[in-house]
Amino acid sequence: MAERETLEVDILIVGGGPAGLSAALRLAQLQKQKGGEPLAIAVIEKARDAGTHQLSGALLDPSTLRDLIPDFAAKGAPLAAEVHQDNIYFLTAEKKLPLPITPPPFRNHGNYIISLNQFAKWLAAQVEAEGIDLFMGFPGQHVLFDDTAAPGAERRKVIGVRTGDRGIGKDGKPKGAFEPGADIHAKVTIFADGVRGHLTKELIQTLHLSATSEPAQFAIGIKELWDIPKDRLAPGTVIHTLGYPLRDEEFGGSWLYAMPEGRLSIGFVVGLDYQDPLFDPHAAFQHFKRHPFISGILGGGSIVRYGAKALPEGGWNTQPRLHFDGGVIVGDAANFVNSTRLKGIHLAMRSGMLAAEAAFDAVRAGDTSSTSLASYKALVDASAIKTELYPVRNVHQAFGAGTMAGGAYAGIAMFTNGKGLPDISGHPGHQAMQKIEDYYGMTKRDILVPSNAAPIDRRLTFDKVTGAHYSGTHHDEDQPVHLLVQTDVCHSICGPEYGHPCVRFCPASVYEMVDNGAGGLKLQINASNCVHCKTCDIMDPYGIITWVAPEGGEGPSYDGM
Repeated sequence: MAERETLEVDILIVGGGPAGLSAALRLAQLQKQKGGEPLAIAVIEKARDAGTHQLSGALLDPSTLRDLIPDFAAKGAPLAAEVHQDNIYFLTAEKKLPLPITPPPFRNHGNYIISLNQFAKWLAAQVEAEGIDLFMGFPGQHVLFDDTAAPGAERRKVIGVRTGDRGIGKDGKPKGAFEPGADIHAKVTIFADGVRGHLTKELIQTLHLSATSEPAQFAIGIKELWDIPKDRLAPGTVIHTLGYPLRDEEFGGSWLYAMPEGRLSIGFVVGLDYQDPLFDPHAAFQHFKRHPFISGILGGGSIVRYGAKALPEGGWNTQPRLHFDGGVIVGDAANFVNSTRLKGIHLAMRSGMLAAEAAFDAVRAGDTSSTSLASYKALVDASAIKTELYPVRNVHQAFGAGTMAGGAYAGIAMFTNGKGLPDISGHPGHQAMQKIEDYYGMTKRDILVPSNAAPIDRRLTFDKVTGAHYSGTHHDEDQPVHLLVQTDVCHSICGPEYGHPCVRFCPASVYEMVDNGAGGLKLQINASNCVHCKTCDIMDPYGIITWVAPEGGEGPSYDGM
């Protein structure tokens, strides 16, 4: 059997999204500015190509981009359309009611509609042009710790990451083309592995990084890319909606962003703290598209692509401790998303830049301890990240009291800049889900049918399997399942109490209850459908699902998304 290779670098960046790529580019700039012995820098990314796994609405606030790449226009940044029109509506079942004023967070003049997939590809090209190595198709599998620490020591130093093996069969045994992953050792590792990143999750659990933080809060964003008649919406038109088909107890809304040549980004966001155990976010999206206003926009068009992604919406107080011996956390992994503005790309980029500055100085000083890397947290606190996130730090939590109460709180937070408002203690979102008997007052007969089931016509509305097809996702069937499920809990407790909620909150039909041949049901995991949204890792009421990275290069293909 081939031996595992060990590589040595100064700074390792895990994740090739906006945060990780911005960190890499900033490191290259610092190298030029400060001179000295060149640092060895590497970026690893689980997708087979740059940007392939990147998904967002997406509206880009260009403030960070201007600071990172002042001549971004001359360098051909793929900014599809500058926003020229904002619209926000409250939907009833049949009508749209325009809000009398556009709330400040929804004012997007000066921002750009982009494809995050194309934007990440372009950022990656800027990084490669600086001579920094990008290793595509190399997922981080485990965090490497310094095992020389004294027994019982509270502090463990991160010394790098182990990448995933290739060529492991479904039975767990090496196949003929087996290649072991590599151990990449680094003086500083920048973790930019995205929302609910499994390496960051490992760090949080091992190093207790969230011991003093509020519990993280999440939503799921489900997106489709459509081609509609070119004269339907002018490029640069932005539409957001609240209300239908969500009830007051559910938090969320929609977006429609018009790009050139009739290309339309449309999506729906649902907070992953809903109470109804039979509710299905994907079904809510299908109902939304059937609304007369929305179907009028989509009519005569065709779906191009589909995807889904969890969103870290808990706000400023949910960030874990950002620094530790040998590493820092950036971007979505650090929960840097402004759910009030529906934006996070510019914050991710900013955090990557600041992490690069702290890591560069720490390596040059020969001190990569948590104390030294605390400069990263100081930079974040003094930056636009805190300026933007702190005032709205409790908005998602406030919506736990209902749409009207949450909206009122958000308005107060915006107009007072968050001053004088007490912090709201939250709880993990999945704990809001009630048991079937508690929610319905009885055991519902058909627990596998969503309470909000939507008709599927394959023209406007689509089932989850069709959506998975349009995501372009692919996983070799002959590899270990990358979704680790405690099936004993699934069958004995979760099913009877919650009605197997995984079949509803998963947007890609990864989880399916099938006949067990003895008059009952058993769980079938269709891992090849997975779009890497992480919803299952977040939303299972008993926390019995763990998402880990599959073999490198596998997963969705979000071209143009």
